[in-house]
Amino acid sequence: MRLLKYAILGLINRGAMTGYDLMKVFNRELVNFWYAKHSQIYPELKKLTEEGLITYETVLQGEKMEKKLYSITEAGKKDFLNWLKKQNVLEPTPKDIFRLKAYFLESLSKEEILEQFEYQLKQRQEKLKKLETTMLDHPFAESVANVFSPEYGDYIVLKGAIMRERTHVEWLLECIREIESSEA
Repeated sequence: MRLLKYAILGLINRGAMTGYDLMKVFNRELVNFWYAKHSQIYPELKKLTEEGLITYETVLQGEKMEKKLYSITEAGKKDFLNWLKKQNVLEPTPKDIFRLKAYFLESLSKEEILEQFEYQLKQRQEKLKKLETTMLDHPFAESVANVFSPEYGDYIVLKGAIMRERTHVEWLLECIREIESSEA
């Protein structure tokens, strides 16, 4: 299943967008749970156009530069809604390099183990701070009350990301305390 297809259809379903607009949304809003590169988005736009799920019009930007403004077709809306309504099974555990390393920590010294955990903690705290800042800066107030607004989906996904990062930070702090109090 091409999941990027549905991420793009969902975004274009909210309103017409250029490839550049899509890239900005992926980097700013979806990045907390879904990642797509420039090199993935444009080929997917081409496939979606060929499949008749989206269409585009060429518009001028400035005096000479042209850009494609993509819109969803009725077939695209139908495909997107069918996918959205389907129940999905829980994905297998995502790959986590740090946890894989943690599984084999007995091969490291206490100092090396602490270094690994403290570095991971620093990264998670920075990510948490960024997410919390995004939550504070986002104009959710009025639209969050409406479950059917696009902002509500943004809000609950961001809220979930914050909760996930807080849990990671708590787990890392607990592990660090245990490691520090252990015999070398």
